[in-house]
Amino acid sequence: MSNYPDTLLLIDNEWREARGNQRIDVVNPATGSKIGQVASASREDLDLALAAAQRGFETWRNMSAHERCAIMRKTAVLVRERAEAIARLLTQEQGKPLVEAKGEVMAGADIIDWFANEALRVYGRIIPARNVNAQQMVLKEPVGPVAAFTPWNFPVNQIVRKIGAALASGCSFLVKAPEETPASPAALLNCFVDAGIPKGVVGLVFGSPAEISSYLIPHPIIRKITFTGSTPVGKQLAALAGQHMKRVTMELGGHAPVIVAQDADVELAVKAAGAAKFRNAGQVCISPTRFLVHKDLKSQFEQAMVAHAEKLKLGDGLAEGTTLGPLANDRRLSAMDKVVKNAAEKGARVATGGERVGNAGNFFAPTILTDVPLDADVFNEEPFGPIAAIRSFENLEDAILEANRLPFGLAAYAFTRSFKNVTELSRRLEVGMVWINQPATPSAELPFGGVKDSGYGTEGGFEALEPYLVTKAVSVVGV
Repeated sequence: MSNYPDTLLLIDNEWREARGNQRIDVVNPATGSKIGQVASASREDLDLALAAAQRGFETWRNMSAHERCAIMRKTAVLVRERAEAIARLLTQEQGKPLVEAKGEVMAGADIIDWFANEALRVYGRIIPARNVNAQQMVLKEPVGPVAAFTPWNFPVNQIVRKIGAALASGCSFLVKAPEETPASPAALLNCFVDAGIPKGVVGLVFGSPAEISSYLIPHPIIRKITFTGSTPVGKQLAALAGQHMKRVTMELGGHAPVIVAQDADVELAVKAAGAAKFRNAGQVCISPTRFLVHKDLKSQFEQAMVAHAEKLKLGDGLAEGTTLGPLANDRRLSAMDKVVKNAAEKGARVATGGERVGNAGNFFAPTILTDVPLDADVFNEEPFGPIAAIRSFENLEDAILEANRLPFGLAAYAFTRSFKNVTELSRRLEVGMVWINQPATPSAELPFGGVKDSGYGTEGGFEALEPYLVTKAVSVVGV
C-alpha cells in the first residue's frame, strides 16, 4: 500500500497542507489498517478557498463556452489516461472491487465529456416584443461559486456529476469531499488542474463535515449548494441554505423497491437485480432493497437469489477475482448486524449470509432475508449494505401500494413481460427513476434524482444545468 499518498487541500490550483497541519487518518476497509492521511481544513483555509473560488468565477464566467468546453474535454482525456491509477486509490480507500472502481472512473470521464458538450448549448432566447422598436431577450448566466458536499460510496462519480454541470454553466466549484476516501477525488481534481483550468475555478477541501458545511453554506461568496448523502443530513443542509436564500440540489437516500410481476422472467430478474443489489456491497443510493415478488414466483426467485449471493467472491478489492468488497467502515458492520437481528426477531428467515466474515477488515456476507414482515426495519429504513429483503404479493396493485408506502422516492425496479404492466408501473411508481427489465443504467444524458424525501433536482440530463443558471430578462428600446 506504499503507493497510497497523503492528500492535501487544493486552493488556487496549489496543493497545500492545512494551516495548523491538522490531519485525519485514512484506513483501508479491507484490512482495517491506516494507509495515509488527509489534510483537515481550518477556518483560515476555507477563507482562502472561498476567495480563490470568487476570483476563479470571475475568470471562468468570462471565458467563452468553447474555451470551457475544450478544458473539460482535455480533463476527460486525462481521467481516462489515469483511470487505472485513480481506480487503485479508490479501491484502497473505499473497498469496492478494482473493476468497479475503474468502471466508476471511466464513467466519470464520460460524464465530464457530456457536460463539456452541454456547455455549448446553454441557450437564451429572443421574445417578440409588443413594441416594434424594442428587442426582448432572455439570457442564461452562471449563478456563481458553488459549494458541493459529496459522499464516500462513489467518491469520483458523485463529484463529476456536480462539477460537470457547474463548470458547463460557467460556475466555479469548491467541493468538500469525504475524509474516508480523499485520494481519488484529489486525483480527479488534479486532472482539471493539469488540463489548464484557471486558478480558483476548482477547489478541494476536507475536514469536519458539520463545521465546513455550517461555514460554507451561509457564506456570501457561495451562491449554490449541491449535496449527496442521507436524508436527515440533507434536510438540515437544505434548511440552512433556505435561511440564506441559496439554491440547492439534493440527492438523498433511497429504499428502492423491486417488483417481480407474475409474468416476469425470473432468470433475468435475478441476474439484473442481483448484480445491482451487491454492487459496491449494496452501498448505493439506488440499490434495490425491498424485493416484492409475486407469490407464484417467490420460491423460484428466492432460491436463485441465494445461489447468486453464494457465488459472489468476498475479498480485498485489489485481489484478483473479488466480486464483493468490504463495507466502507466499521459503522456499517454494526448497522448490518442490527438490521439482520431485527428482521429475525420480527419473524424473517435468513436464507443465506447474515453475519460478519473474518476478524480483519469490514467484511459482511451477502445476505438474503425472506418472509420479511412490513414492520421489520429493513422494510422501512435504507439498509445501505449487502442485504436483500424478500416478501410476496398477490396482485400488482398491492405491490405498487407497498412500493409507494415509504417517504423515499429515488429509484424503483420492475420485471414484467406485459406492456400493460409496464405502463402502469411507469405511471404510478412515485420515484425519480424506474428501471424495467434491467439493472440501473444511469448515464450523463439521463436525469438522476428523486422525489419526496429522496431530494429534489437532478444531476443528469440537460435539466441538471438549470439550477446553476440565472434567468435574466433584458428589454432594449432603440433611441
